[in-house]
Amino acid sequence: MWLFVFFDLPVKTRNERRAAANFRKNLLQNGFTMMQFSVYTRHCVSKEIADVHIKRVKSFITGKGKVSILSATDKQYSNIVNFWGIDSTLMPRVPRQLELF
Repeated sequence: MWLFVFFDLPVKTRNERRAAANFRKNLLQNGFTMMQFSVYTRHCVSKEIADVHIKRVKSFITGKGKVSILSATDKQYSNIVNFWGIDSTLMPRVPRQLELF
């Protein structure tokens, strides 16, 4: 399962810029990667883990701005086609799970 966090936070005042920077910092510290400036993604191995991360993201939200969270299955995520410049590139495969013996 993949989580997408889309956000549009106000950055007019110094405090708003600081709050937006902290929101992005918290996303990165919790395993999200930046797909675009206001779009972050994270792979979760189960729906339960995704629910935990959704609650964490909700705790980062300040009083202003818009934040949306979308969950997608691995199959749905594999259908993404990205265009960077002229070339089209498929998204990387699901990360391999680390096994410790």
